[in-house]
Amino acid sequence: MKAVYIAGLAALVCTNAIAEETVIIGNVESKCVINTDTSGVYGNPVAGKLSTSAEDGGVEPIIRYDVALGGSYTARIVAPNSFSSSPVLTDTVFWTGSSAVEEVSDTAMADYESESVTYDYTTEYDLHTAGTTWFSVSSLAEYGYGKAYPAGEYRAIVTAECIAN
Repeated sequence: MKAVYIAGLAALVCTNAIAEETVIIGNVESKCVINTDTSGVYGNPVAGKLSTSAEDGGVEPIIRYDVALGGSYTARIVAPNSFSSSPVLTDTVFWTGSSAVEEVSDTAMADYESESVTYDYTTEYDLHTAGTTWFSVSSLAEYGYGKAYPAGEYRAIVTAECIAN
């Protein structure tokens, strides 16, 4: 018994394993690029209304998605539902906003709008085809009930994301 114990202890002492770690590095670049082609501008057609509609003197922002690998990404566009900066407001702002496909570089993208999923102020598009898609974003902010916006600069942010599938 003593011999077995000593042999086991000797085996443990003599098995100094040498290990080496080798690092593997990989860099992944997105195959989906988002650019702002046109910055948005709020028109102020009446005292309590800010709108990106051309009819109201505004400009809808245009966001361009360039996709190199179709079927790998989802576009998520969130229309504004608050100001990122504004003068002090003492009443509620009522928001309406949405995005829409304006133009596509490939006819296979024709179903982007009809197959989109919309919730809250968010619209998601399955970017199943490689190419370029332009999206417009509408935004309407109405202040209180019959109230006028205070003078000053108003800013709101459209969030555009490319989500890897």
